[in-house]
Amino acid sequence: MAVDEQTVVLLKKHYYENCPGCKVDKLKESRRGLPIRELLSIWIVVLCSALTVSSLFPYLYFMIRDFHIAKREEDIGYYAGYVGSSLFLGRVLTSILWGIVADRCGRKPVIVIGTISVTVLNTLFGLSVNFWMAIASRFLLGCLNGLLGPVKAYASEMIREEYQALAISIVGTAWWVGLIIGPALGGYLAQPAENFPSIFSKESVFGRFPCRLPSLTISAFALVVSIASFWLPETLHKHYGSSELDESRKDMETASLESSSKYNTHKVGGRTPKKSLIRNWPLMSSVILFCVVSLHDMAYTEIFSLWAVSPRQLGGLSYTTEDVGTVLSISGAGLLVFQTCLYPHWVRLLGPIMVARIGGVLTIPLLSSYPFIAMLTGLGLSIALNCASVAKNVLSVSIDTSLLILQNNAVDQDQRGAANGIVMTAMSLFKAFGPAGGGTTFSWAQKRQDAAFLPGNHMVFFILNVVQAIGVLMTFKPFLVERQD
Repeated sequence: MAVDEQTVVLLKKHYYENCPGCKVDKLKESRRGLPIRELLSIWIVVLCSALTVSSLFPYLYFMIRDFHIAKREEDIGYYAGYVGSSLFLGRVLTSILWGIVADRCGRKPVIVIGTISVTVLNTLFGLSVNFWMAIASRFLLGCLNGLLGPVKAYASEMIREEYQALAISIVGTAWWVGLIIGPALGGYLAQPAENFPSIFSKESVFGRFPCRLPSLTISAFALVVSIASFWLPETLHKHYGSSELDESRKDMETASLESSSKYNTHKVGGRTPKKSLIRNWPLMSSVILFCVVSLHDMAYTEIFSLWAVSPRQLGGLSYTTEDVGTVLSISGAGLLVFQTCLYPHWVRLLGPIMVARIGGVLTIPLLSSYPFIAMLTGLGLSIALNCASVAKNVLSVSIDTSLLILQNNAVDQDQRGAANGIVMTAMSLFKAFGPAGGGTTFSWAQKRQDAAFLPGNHMVFFILNVVQAIGVLMTFKPFLVERQD
């Protein structure tokens, strides 16, 4: 009986006085109900990072034109793709490092540094006077803004277990709303002397530099988020000076976990060694699939804006940046409603793998309709384009959020920072190819308007569908699997 009582005492949850992670865990136990404040904090941080990724796409066409680096109009998309890719190339080089820093020093320092980098480097991008300055500022922003991986771990640790699916959904939603609102802001605020002549004259700074206002606006928002981030709680557990009782408790907890788990591990020196992330197939399979999906998403984001603003004679819509902003604003509103109200029920009913699979299948016929939408005019074009844009973004964010859930469920807390660093590195590499490949493909397609096989933009959306079809095939076993505990 005494032994049983001792076991109960040892297995009882223990909180370390000076551990920030323990303070968060203790607070989670005492709080019930939906953690609105915590979810809002995560939302704003992710939104801050996402706005910088895509806000340039509606005006990038005109920015490259004003740099006078493209010899022909058809070549603008080629150079625009390299500017869009430079941020992700920077992330490829540093994402694993930021993940390791988040696991050793904490999630909060990485989040603060990331939001500060947005404030400074996005401002420099808006002040770019030539092509190479734009490339350099975006590349450095990618190198220093490593918060997206750690914030996924932060979201799963900050929220009670019953709300973790919602927390991961919030990360995905904020990211995709940022990817949509960003271009909307860019579309509305670029070329202010033309869109708002009563406020900005052509002789003003923003009239002479029509692409500066969107970047400076987003940088101002990032500055507010940077200041607010200093008050975020840390969730990483830091246990200093463990007592002999603490060591006994750890051994008892480990033994209890081993006896109930089907995956037994061998202890070294009384501690359970960390599992290899590379050999963790539930993690790696979702990472590989996420790479394919990310390549498709970024290529689509680049192509959509270029397609919308390009001339009618080249298969585009001849939209202004303000028109593109309107379409993307409507998409953002539809996405917010779906992801907040419907997605949690959808994933609870079908599971993340099935949601990702269905989303991929439905995307293929949707994208095939885009070249035919370009044949419409007036109200018919507006209705068809907005419906297609909302549907496309809802399907894309459903796929991404489902994969985020699989990735965070595949690892334990002490490896989530490093795991998300691997995710960000691999994803950023493929996302770097997305804008570059999308811009190059778009420029090439515009030069073959009279081709017999898939003329013009038909070829662009066909290639996007090929990538999407590969992703759908990868959602089936034995490739994609969930972690079984």
